[in-house]
Amino acid sequence: MKITNQTLVTEFILVGLTDDPALQVLLFVLFLIVYMITLLGNVGIVLVIRISPLLHTPMYFFLSYLSFTDVCYSSAITPNMLVNFLREKKSISLMGCAAQMYFFASLATIENLLLAVMAYDRYVAICHPLLYSTIMRNRFCLQLVILVYICGYSTALIHTVFTLRLTFCGSNVINHFYCDVPPVLSLACVNAYQSKAVIFALAVLLGTSSLSVTLMSYIYIICTILKIRSAQGRRKAFSTCASHLTVVALFYVTVLFIYLRPPSSYSETQNKVVSVFYTVVIPMLNPIIYSLRNREVKEALRKVIHCPGSGSKGDGRALAN
Repeated sequence: MKITNQTLVTEFILVGLTDDPALQVLLFVLFLIVYMITLLGNVGIVLVIRISPLLHTPMYFFLSYLSFTDVCYSSAITPNMLVNFLREKKSISLMGCAAQMYFFASLATIENLLLAVMAYDRYVAICHPLLYSTIMRNRFCLQLVILVYICGYSTALIHTVFTLRLTFCGSNVINHFYCDVPPVLSLACVNAYQSKAVIFALAVLLGTSSLSVTLMSYIYIICTILKIRSAQGRRKAFSTCASHLTVVALFYVTVLFIYLRPPSSYSETQNKVVSVFYTVVIPMLNPIIYSLRNREVKEALRKVIHCPGSGSKGDGRALAN
């Protein structure tokens, strides 16, 4: 491995989504609007849950953290992407790339685990309704959220360390619009097998664990709903998890499409388009899905809009007992 006569990389160049100047301006306006909607929608969900006693339940407690994560998740990618649309040299320093990689990986992992926690919450609510308040206690819900964030940040630290421990001395052009682990690993001028193996093992472990919890929860939920005799009862039970199920489907379909495709079907263009969907579009869609498909959220929104001061007079607990 002769790297003595090569210059070590101190910055990366992001190819971005397009090199057409006219299209870049159009995409800047489009993604700026998407980003503003993402911020307004998710911050709005957090505030409504905070001030509305109607939403002081474990399900909405977890939803508030999902919305907060979506704000951070989108902010780790979108602002830098917007700036790159307006400048000719789309460069990012090595440490800037490391920071973006770390926060994106940690927040993506947190979102993944939060969706699993929310699936478990719906399982307890539908399959064991009499034990719901006993199992989903305030302290237990808070412990779950803390555990999710610890797992997310520690796993991302391992991903980032095992990526940046490599030597980059050749090409510094990343064929993407942000610093994702796979395209950065492909630029290493040393054998990255060990780093790839560790990162892949961690991703599979966390991914399969959270997906298994989600799938098993919904298998039990569906079986329980089918046992309900009345059609109205089945609709009411299903409506409590319909929004979450929609969000889960959007998240996992896009992520699995990118990271579990066979190499023969790999396309950089497809990869970037789908990456835009799950890094920029999904964080915008989540609050829309929960507000449009959820009767309690819509009712709380109406009360907050028509009577802004009423939320401070109710039950101030973060969770329902």
